[in-house]
Amino acid sequence: MFFDSYYFILVIIPMLLGIWAQNKVSSTYKKYSRTACSNGFIGYQAARRILDKNGLQNIQIERVKGNLTDHYDPRTNVVRLSDGVYDSNSVAAIGVAAHECGHAIQYATGYIPMKIRGAIIPVTNFGSKLAVPLVLAGMILSWYPLAYIGLIGYALIALFQLITLPVEFDASNRAVVTLSDMNITEAEQEGVKKVLSAAAMTYVAALITAVTQLLHMITIIGRRNNRR
Repeated sequence: MFFDSYYFILVIIPMLLGIWAQNKVSSTYKKYSRTACSNGFIGYQAARRILDKNGLQNIQIERVKGNLTDHYDPRTNVVRLSDGVYDSNSVAAIGVAAHECGHAIQYATGYIPMKIRGAIIPVTNFGSKLAVPLVLAGMILSWYPLAYIGLIGYALIALFQLITLPVEFDASNRAVVTLSDMNITEAEQEGVKKVLSAAAMTYVAALITAVTQLLHMITIIGRRNNRR
């Protein structure tokens, strides 16, 4: 009974939450991608206006292939908008474009969580690649210090997801504020909020998954170690 409850809480619930979050963002984006923004701006135009208004004329905007592949790259100082956002005048496209500009503004203004996230990305990437192999090797070889080092990798992933939350929520808040003076209606602003809120839930789900995976591994290693 304990094992079933434990497995359900730490494995099944996070998995279901992740599936729900992905379906939520997909359905919400699809709904508002069919709603045209009354100001006539396409994603590129909205992004350019937001960046210019914040004194970021030096930041370029590029098209990137894929669906919802939009992102801001601080290494090249470029906002990249996906095919479905770049030249679309939908409420969803305008919201996504504004959100990515929010990240550019964060970087330009020295937003602390953004700096911290950027600083730990290399360590997090290293930890994510080694976490599973080290944990498995430690348990197979019964050399548990090695498995505990692997747990540090899981902890780094959870830390990254934790820091990502305020970064993403703040970028969405900046997006809503920047759109308030771009002649969009209250209904369209509400649509933007719903699209960005749905997207934010994927980050919440990612954090919960990372934390529960860490707890799951700690429990498994602890049980195996106690049986020795």
